[in-house]
Amino acid sequence: MADIKACLFDLDGVIVDTAKYHFLAWRRLCNELGFDLTEEENESLKGISRVESLEILLKLGGVILTQEEKDEWLVKKNDWYLEFVDSMNPDEILPGVVHFLDLLKGAGIKIALGSASKNAMLILKKVELLPYFDAVIDGTKVSKGKPDPQTFTLGAEATGAHPSECVVFEDSQAGVEAGNRGGMYTIGVGDETVLDRAHVVIPGFENQDLKLFNRL
Repeated sequence: MADIKACLFDLDGVIVDTAKYHFLAWRRLCNELGFDLTEEENESLKGISRVESLEILLKLGGVILTQEEKDEWLVKKNDWYLEFVDSMNPDEILPGVVHFLDLLKGAGIKIALGSASKNAMLILKKVELLPYFDAVIDGTKVSKGKPDPQTFTLGAEATGAHPSECVVFEDSQAGVEAGNRGGMYTIGVGDETVLDRAHVVIPGFENQDLKLFNRL
């Protein structure tokens, strides 16, 4: 088994399914700007920042906005998203996640969050997972979004682990690329045809244990 000292987790789609709330909020924004957003198109927004996501959508809809207008729409989108987040509770943790985190804690492996979300702390508190995390690297602490490795290299530093001792859990291509570029092991959570650049791909955390690391 690889000598693993820390595990770094993306938030949306890995620990909780807030991706559905982002989709609903982005779709509302698109509709108000005069075009629609499909679930397939929404896939391209996974793992990247709110600002970058808006730029992608404006190109998709052929809409040109001033910087001031962009800032206003970003605030609106976040407000709509937070309305959903405000009602979150531990029931929204994805299956198997808590058990897996318990196994990591029991093995003395550090746990960090590596997310582009600026609402990560709020979400972790809402679902009562914050005590599990030794470090939280979120959108308030990074200047470069995924696929740049900064999110995860900061996570490794915060846990005191060398990148080669870290495992990144991600559900997006950009996140997997960020982990790979950071010199870490990557485990994709989701569709292996989408996450084929990860070292290992799992459908989710149900029925997973630390033997998973033997596959790295």
